[in-house]
Amino acid sequence: MAAGIRLQGLTHVFGGAPEPLTALAGIDLAIGPGEFACVVGPTGCGKTTLLRIVAGLVRPTGGAVVLGSAVVSGPQTTTGMVFQQYSLLPWRNVLDNVAFGLELRGVGRAERRRRAAGLLELVGLSGFGRRRPYELSGGMQQRVAIARALATEPDLLLLDEPFGALDERTRHRLQDELLAIWQRTGKTVLFVTHNIDEAVYLGDRVVVMADRPGRVAAEFRLDLPRPRDRMDGRFVGALLAVRGVLERVMSEEEVREETQNRGGYRAEKPADRGPACCGR
Repeated sequence: MAAGIRLQGLTHVFGGAPEPLTALAGIDLAIGPGEFACVVGPTGCGKTTLLRIVAGLVRPTGGAVVLGSAVVSGPQTTTGMVFQQYSLLPWRNVLDNVAFGLELRGVGRAERRRRAAGLLELVGLSGFGRRRPYELSGGMQQRVAIARALATEPDLLLLDEPFGALDERTRHRLQDELLAIWQRTGKTVLFVTHNIDEAVYLGDRVVVMADRPGRVAAEFRLDLPRPRDRMDGRFVGALLAVRGVLERVMSEEEVREETQNRGGYRAEKPADRGPACCGR
């Protein structure tokens, strides 16, 4: 069963020399059950920190993450996470990699292998269970990582730039496979990417973050038919709208840095929540 997420006044500060760094400041965001939400933003705006806080891997300095009806205070059994690096265990074959989380939960060998085999079929790797990770391509290894994240039947699936290291053709193919899995399972998905095209292609909603400190600059609810056509004028319009906000955010940050370097001051504008939808 999918679960919604609420981020309430989320703030995170990294301490240390020469002075504390505010990575996230006052983030309020609500993602509904079964929604596919994508987060884009400049490098260093806190996207990965945000995802790790939602996963319960990092405790925020302030605010809260609510998954379903429970406040997240640590790693959740109802959350699965996929990283950019595949993080597969090289000494285990593919089937046992997928079954690893089930093994940690004490699921019997026969049952966890049965469930892992079903997930390999789901991601199109049913004939590769006995292979070692090094025998697979990067795209195939990432499919194994997705299957492993799904093995424990999470309510929430978090993905941190999972296709960033792949070539464009492979990335597009895995995007379609991920969408098929999402539509089949109904999971709530929070997907972090630096690729605007990817965010608009995948997301029901795109959240644009600004940096220094990390915060929500705009949200776009995408009313685009699926499967999406990158050549469709509505898709292109949504892409340009998101790109325009992101470029403005990055331009304002450059001006702010220049002003600070000169020892001056420049007042900031309030965050723009962006249009309610695109593609209508």
